[in-house]
Amino acid sequence: MFFFFLLIVIIALIGLALITVVLMQAGKGGGLAGIGGGGAAGAAQQILGARQAPDILEKATWTMATLFIVLAIMTNFAIPEEQAGSVIQQRGGDAPQQQAPMQQQMPPAQDGDAEPLPPPQDDQ
Repeated sequence: MFFFFLLIVIIALIGLALITVVLMQAGKGGGLAGIGGGGAAGAAQQILGARQAPDILEKATWTMATLFIVLAIMTNFAIPEEQAGSVIQQRGGDAPQQQAPMQQQMPPAQDGDAEPLPPPQDDQ
């Protein structure tokens, strides 16, 4: 059980660090707005991108993203036995069973001009 909560804390810390590293990175370009200038060669390079060596922030992003996903998958196997199963299965036995109220059939009227009886009232 301690291992499960340790994994959750580590995942939360990696998530916060990942957000920080992504926000520290410089933008790769102007996006669609930057394609317009620079001629055909500049536009092609802007669209396809110039190959450059990944910097330390990009490597950190990929590493932390991989760790985040691997640890998230590992938590599935580290769930304590008392918490195994779905929430629906766990709460299914706790809910009280309610039955629909029975509707009573009214006897047919004997005469053609007789008024039908009102439905019975519950004492709630």
